[in-house]
Amino acid sequence: MKKYLTFFALLGSLMSSPVLAQNEAVSGGFGAMDSNQMALLIIIGAVIGVIILLLILMIYLMSFISAVFRKENPELVNEPSWWDSFKQRFVTGDIEEEQEKDKLMTDHSYDGIQELDNFMPPWLQYVFLGTIIIAISYFSYYTVLGFGKTGVEEYEEEVRIAAIEAEARGVSLLASIDETNVVVDDSGAALSAGNAIFTANCAACHAADGGGGVGPNLTDQYWLHGGDIKDLFKVIKYGMIEKGMVPWEDQLSPKEIQDVASYILTLQGTSPATPKDPQGELYSGDDESAATEKSEAEGDESTVASDTTAIAE
Repeated sequence: MKKYLTFFALLGSLMSSPVLAQNEAVSGGFGAMDSNQMALLIIIGAVIGVIILLLILMIYLMSFISAVFRKENPELVNEPSWWDSFKQRFVTGDIEEEQEKDKLMTDHSYDGIQELDNFMPPWLQYVFLGTIIIAISYFSYYTVLGFGKTGVEEYEEEVRIAAIEAEARGVSLLASIDETNVVVDDSGAALSAGNAIFTANCAACHAADGGGGVGPNLTDQYWLHGGDIKDLFKVIKYGMIEKGMVPWEDQLSPKEIQDVASYILTLQGTSPATPKDPQGELYSGDDESAATEKSEAEGDESTVASDTTAIAE
């Protein structure tokens, strides 16, 4: 009885080891899981542990009851126990009966060594029959009935899901455009969309060719609020109420504001029919880079000065 208890205790430890390993993995990656998931895994592990303990207790009670019956009924001593019967029927088979049969294959011999045709243990027979059943079920499910997806169908489904996710990421990225990360989009589709938006919403004040009317001329290099793409995006988005420029953030999406701002920059250097006089300050695209180079040069000079002072000291 002790060897049976030892066997089932070992089996229980092997069954519980994946749960323990999973709990350790969860503990190592606690940052990726919340407390509810952690508690659920702990509860599942505890339930499995209780089930294993109950199974061991049940086996022990069955062995104890069998030993009591054998002690009370001496005629049962020579009869095999339930475990021996189970093992003989499903695990090892009747070895003595098989050994009594002539299993030597006389036609298979080499140098006096004959092949012994051993019987297949019952457990291996069940495994073999199980593989046949699984193979038939698999073939029927995927080929005959057509319920399961083939490798090509699974690949196409994954590609479809990936395309949907990529589109969602693109929409989210476009929605996050603002005056801090806007860039010039000079693609044909963007400029065409920007032209349509400008014609429908901006031409009334700035003229269809950008020469200006109520609003300033957009074709020269003079700007009232900066001529960079970020400056244009900010003015279009928030507007300039004191000068009659309404905000468009509630009517245009961030992507549409970027498109129309990019289109406005393409009007630079064109020749409108009746251009309005320049307004604001002269803006050159090199002004920002020049300011950056100046600040870097000043930083280098301060570094050299500090190094010189340190050497002198």
